Amino acid sequence: MWILYAAGSAFFAGITAILAKCGIRKTDSTVATAIRTVVVLIFSWMIVWIAGSGDQIPSISSKTLIFLILSGAATGASWLCYFRALQSGDINKVVPVDKSSTVLTILLAFIFLGETISLLKGVAVLLIALGIFLMIEKKDVQTQKKSGPAGWLLYAAGSALFASLTAILGKIGISDVESNLGTAIRTVVVLIMAWVMVLITGKQHMLKQLDKKELGFICLSGIATGASWLCYYRALQEGPASAVAPIDKLSVLVTVIFSYFVFGERLKKKAAAGLILLLAGTAAMALL
Repeated sequence: MWILYAAGSAFFAGITAILAKCGIRKTDSTVATAIRTVVVLIFSWMIVWIAGSGDQIPSISSKTLIFLILSGAATGASWLCYFRALQSGDINKVVPVDKSSTVLTILLAFIFLGETISLLKGVAVLLIALGIFLMIEKKDVQTQKKSGPAGWLLYAAGSALFASLTAILGKIGISDVESNLGTAIRTVVVLIMAWVMVLITGKQHMLKQLDKKELGFICLSGIATGASWLCYYRALQEGPASAVAPIDKLSVLVTVIFSYFVFGERLKKKAAAGLILLLAGTAAMALL
């Protein structure tokens, strides 16, 4: 059953990237992140209320709460990096870099969670890594060096790093708490972190200048994110992190398909080959 939840997470995550890109053409990415977090928070706590798991809050251990908070902080950092990268980079390039978190998640799961890495799983990881490498063009790296810290590639890499930490910390944090409740608690942390960043950067005045159409896309992306989270952490609770994370990364296929129809973005032959390797490695990870 966890495979279905992981697949649902991938679909909604792929849709999230498209909706978010539509919502940050003029809107600042940090402001957009803060707004959509409000939507995700409302969505996640509604699910907690429907599931009736709110009464478990007093019984949450301090250890679980700490890891949920840390996981939420990692998610917040990943979001801020991800949407900053989306605002300035090509969605078909940003998303594959972000999905490189799969490789790091597998390594961290081996180190901290004791999940084994077989020979076949190692081959799958190499396929994923090679696929991501092929989807990143050489000129993108050269542009990053010239543009400095503000380049989209650096933010996309930061998103991948924090996303991998999110998976590991989240797996530990939901070991003895209902998945929907754990997601809702983490969202509170992300909300606080996102709005603190808005205030620190002095961008709160931009809220009055929001385009209504973009605001609608931002809210829709928040709903898609909420759905993705709920599926993802339910899958993590029932399945191994080293398998759940790769399936979730299939969202790159959803994103590529929709980006073609929505933005007219096309993959070059090299990038298409990389996508095939990425999908092959991901499928292999899910079946092992």
